[in-house]
Amino acid sequence: MIDRILILKFLKFCVVGFSGMLIDFGTTWLLKEKAGVNKYIANSTGFILAASSNYIWNRVWTFQSNNDQIAVEYFSFIFISLAGLAINNFVIYILNDRLRINFYISKLLAIGVVTIWNFVMNFIFTFR
Repeated sequence: MIDRILILKFLKFCVVGFSGMLIDFGTTWLLKEKAGVNKYIANSTGFILAASSNYIWNRVWTFQSNNDQIAVEYFSFIFISLAGLAINNFVIYILNDRLRINFYISKLLAIGVVTIWNFVMNFIFTFR
């Protein structure tokens, strides 16, 4: 049986992720649609801004970390997020470029895949 605390942490992680998704989508949309930036650069910028915000909220609220090595913890979180970004871009490439699914629907599905990756990896490595 899955631990109740683990479920609560995952739900908090999802709430934080939703706020990050707003940052991600907002940044991506502004850069791609308004500034004419390449969709992968816009997507990557949105993703990195969201990941930084997510780190802060997950450290404070989700995992309540007291780790004194904040820089190490942050870079672990960002490294996992960058791996997630590669997964995110790959899913968008397959869904949008190959299968011709709408870019934003592809991005939403990619976020779902990456949410699971990020939670598991951060639970095991960053905030153990």
